[in-house]
Amino acid sequence: MVGYDPQAESVPAAAAALAGSASGLVTRALISPLDVIKIRFQLQIEQLSSSHPLAKYHGIVQAARRISREEGWAAFWKGHVPAQLLSISYGAVQFVAFECLTELVHTATPYNARDFSVHFVCGGLSACTATMAVQPLDTLRTRFAAQGEPKVYRNLRHAVQTMYKTEGPLTFYRGLTPTVIAVFPYAGLQFSSYNILQQMYEWVIPAEEKNAGNLRNLVCGSCAGVMSKTLTYPFDLFKKRLQVGGFEQARAAFGQVRTYKGFMDCAAQIVQEEGPSGFFKGLSPSLLKAAFSTGFTFFWYELFLNLFCALKDQKQRDFSSKFQGQ
Repeated sequence: MVGYDPQAESVPAAAAALAGSASGLVTRALISPLDVIKIRFQLQIEQLSSSHPLAKYHGIVQAARRISREEGWAAFWKGHVPAQLLSISYGAVQFVAFECLTELVHTATPYNARDFSVHFVCGGLSACTATMAVQPLDTLRTRFAAQGEPKVYRNLRHAVQTMYKTEGPLTFYRGLTPTVIAVFPYAGLQFSSYNILQQMYEWVIPAEEKNAGNLRNLVCGSCAGVMSKTLTYPFDLFKKRLQVGGFEQARAAFGQVRTYKGFMDCAAQIVQEEGPSGFFKGLSPSLLKAAFSTGFTFFWYELFLNLFCALKDQKQRDFSSKFQGQ
């Protein structure tokens, strides 16, 4: 179970970092197509109409077919290199921070480390820490996923050099305000909901039948991801719109483009031009992605963490046996 457990040994920071990185790497590779589709929906301005779809993308299946037809299957992994760097770095920082924070709460405060409120605050703070560390990679990932053909950025190095020269260093932190505002409750709800759902699962499933711990982690993680994403989704859309500012030439092929002065201006323009429903563009692929992403993240994290801890214990036992045999 994620977080400090008073009945178990504390999780070594190295093991948490390795497990978080491995979890991020595997999860990113699996959910990249859904992420690309979600970003395309979030960035298009046109209104959606059930009878006469005006937007280029107006359904998950339709979007997938059109992207594959126009750009090839490799398009679903556009920006995969910065996305992988993002996931690996984010996973390591987030889980190390979360494990350390929950242990600190248990040892330095009277609060129970497994309380909903503790997991909410520690999860939110750990995500904010990770976000500040990897925001430039997130901006790069969004731009790569957003560009069509012909490409504006040939590779990661070209993208960094071009953005730095033409837009300045602060461009790598576009969308940081809505990101931080959204990531605290989003991650807090992820961790706290995951903890509560696991406790409910253990209460519903009799102890003698609990042979599918990995399945439990996957199911509880998926449900936690859907719940947290639904409640905080508009901020993710604001972030994506702001991250592609100054990148309008690559967006022209997908329809209308807009420039935003900041977070509040972005929200105001969306309400004025697209209505309140504009805040939830791309929600369907986003929820699908959140279910798989969060489920896989917790699933792989717990799996890799148990594996690394088991390997460490085995090495210690082998060392002790060798030492005693001398």
